[in-house]
Amino acid sequence: MSTAVSQTWYMTQRQLMVFVRQPAYAIITLVQPVIWLFLFGSLFRKVVELGGFGTTSYLDYLVPGVVVMSALGSNMWAGMTTLDEIQRGTLNRFLTTPVSRAALMNGNVVNNGLVTAFQSVVIVLLGLLGGADYPGGIAGIAVLVLASVLLGTVFGALSNALGMLVRERESIIGINTFLLLPLTFLSSAFMAPAQMPSWMRHVADFNPLNWAMVAGRSALSADPDWGVVLGRGGALLGLAVVAVWLSIRTFRSYQRSV
Repeated sequence: MSTAVSQTWYMTQRQLMVFVRQPAYAIITLVQPVIWLFLFGSLFRKVVELGGFGTTSYLDYLVPGVVVMSALGSNMWAGMTTLDEIQRGTLNRFLTTPVSRAALMNGNVVNNGLVTAFQSVVIVLLGLLGGADYPGGIAGIAVLVLASVLLGTVFGALSNALGMLVRERESIIGINTFLLLPLTFLSSAFMAPAQMPSWMRHVADFNPLNWAMVAGRSALSADPDWGVVLGRGGALLGLAVVAVWLSIRTFRSYQRSV
């Protein structure tokens, strides 16, 4: 187990070096969350007057949604990195070494998790500068960041599995584009559940994106419902474990094909 962990960390470092050597990438990935925060936050600031948001500031409500959406948007493309490794022949060369197959598959998932945590903290700080209030304090922020990382792990691992199965950029782009908007708008990202049509509320109950938002918002509130936080967080953790297992199984199928 210790060997697998150390090898996973080595593979993660390979991915982190790309992030460190291209700091412009970090800035670019934060452009869209900033637009969501301050453009949407200003455009819909009076929507809280409808009620059901649990706060008088729309920015307070929006920050957890932006954090989670940013995690989704970043991690859905993990399969593209795996596909690049396949097409360059890098992955096949690693197959000739005794490195753990789980490490090969999960290196970029762990890397994306670290990047997601960094981005989440930056978005929370930007929200704070914009006037958002976090009654839940550091503990609430930590829960929100953890929820976003778990959600990112789910979609990062599934994206890896998808890359192994389809092995075509166009397929990954098409599937991700198809899923991104429904996942976003069938959640409480921008609108309080009380203001959503009943069928949308029921669909949102089964949306992992919404689980992370609900857990984060509850933890950041002045009176957190820890039952809800643990319930949604536990569901995300279970789904993340299944997604990682599935990606490893898919990788072993790829290994047998080369």
